[in-house]
Amino acid sequence: MSISVHTESAGSGELPLVLLHGWGMSLRVFDPLRAALGVADCAVDLPGHGRSGWNPQRAGFEHQLEDMARAMPPRGVVLGWSLGAYFALEYARRWPQRVAGLVLIAATPCFAGAPDWPHGLEPLAMEAFNATLEQDWQHTLQDFIWLQLRGSRNADVVQRQIQAALRAQGEPRREALVAGMGLLGTLDLREQLRDIRQPALVITGQHDRVTPPSAGEWLAQALRGEYHSIPRASHAPFLSHVEETAAPIRNFLTRIASGARPA
Repeated sequence: MSISVHTESAGSGELPLVLLHGWGMSLRVFDPLRAALGVADCAVDLPGHGRSGWNPQRAGFEHQLEDMARAMPPRGVVLGWSLGAYFALEYARRWPQRVAGLVLIAATPCFAGAPDWPHGLEPLAMEAFNATLEQDWQHTLQDFIWLQLRGSRNADVVQRQIQAALRAQGEPRREALVAGMGLLGTLDLREQLRDIRQPALVITGQHDRVTPPSAGEWLAQALRGEYHSIPRASHAPFLSHVEETAAPIRNFLTRIASGARPA
């Protein structure tokens, strides 16, 4: 019943950086960041994205996470971007012995807004997004790409990078997009954060219109982790501001490798 999850690894080391991308993307979006970091790594295509398989009977959060876990290294530092951050957080909670640290980019524990959560997207906006996704998923994906980049430096250049990455690795399956949007609309990991003890680095973009920086600040405090905001960046700072994103990650990985808990 499990699916084949595609991964690509580079370099060698005891604590590789495991990279989990966001909704509708593929591991190719991390190419510039991986090149800038130059560390041992393992990039993962989420189920139904890129070159990974898809099984509608394993579309739930737990099943997708289990399928990815089978393909991931026995231990490493896990980087999750956007939707990938949900999987990174739950992976660290369920298998703490496999995660030495967490890097969370444009992350939130709860994507949808609620009376007790002012850092999320309004429910009406979520409903509208889901409706357009059902009607024309390719157009919706392109709209979402642009939403991620609005307000960011070099938005046009980064948009072309993302589109090239999708062409190179393969477009996501429509069913995976629908399932992923369902996860974003329903998952709330705020309570689970209390069980996560690994060192964490949270990175946000100053102009992120998908996951507000305030959500990242809240997340960093809840995890007792580091917080780093990148000026003039949006939802994909590792593409628009490669070195500005790589620098704090590089420092974080160095401290993890030395056994020192990051400040």
